[in-house]
Amino acid sequence: MRISWLIAFGAACTLVSACKPPPTDADMAREIPRTAQGVASEPIASPDSEGAFWAQSTTPGRLIYGQAGQPPQLALACANDTLTITRNAPADRDAQALLALVGNGHIGRIPVDAAEINGRRVWQGQAPAVDDLWEPLAGPRQLIVTVPGAGTVTLNPSTMPMALIAECRGLPPLEIEAEASSEPAQ
Repeated sequence: MRISWLIAFGAACTLVSACKPPPTDADMAREIPRTAQGVASEPIASPDSEGAFWAQSTTPGRLIYGQAGQPPQLALACANDTLTITRNAPADRDAQALLALVGNGHIGRIPVDAAEINGRRVWQGQAPAVDDLWEPLAGPRQLIVTVPGAGTVTLNPSTMPMALIAECRGLPPLEIEAEASSEPAQ
C-alpha cells in the first residue's frame, strides 16, 4: 500500500514538472525592459593615478588623494570616531553600491550612496573607525579602491591614511613622512 502511494506521488510530481519546461538559452536572449528610472549611467574610465599622492585637506581631520592641480579622486575624513570615504566620481540619484578597498593583505567593502556635495552627486560611505574594513588603508603598500561604474583608483603607498585611521581610533599618533610639496586641488 505504501509503495503504491509513493509511486502515485512520484508520477504526479513528474506530471506537474512536465507542465513547466526547463529554462533554455532562448530565455537568456529576451531583452530586459528598460525604464528611464532603472538605467544607470555609462561607466567611467579609471583615473590615471601616476604621480597622485595623499595630502592634508584644508579641513582638519581630512585627507585628499589626487594629482597636483587636479580635483581629488578620493577623500578620507574622521569625525566622532567615524571615517567617511568619498570617491569623487559621478553617481546617479539614489544609487547605492559597495566600494571595495583591496590591498595590504586585506579587503574592505563599504556601503556607499550617492551624496550631494557642492552641487554634485558623488559616492560616499562611512563606518566606525575601529571597523576592520579600513585595514587595507592601514598599511604602507599600494592598494586599489573601486566602485562599480566609477572606475578603479590606484592608491600609491603612503602612511598618511594609516596615521588618520590610528588617530580616529584614538591610538597614539603615528609619525608620517612629508609626501609632496604641493597638494591636489580641493
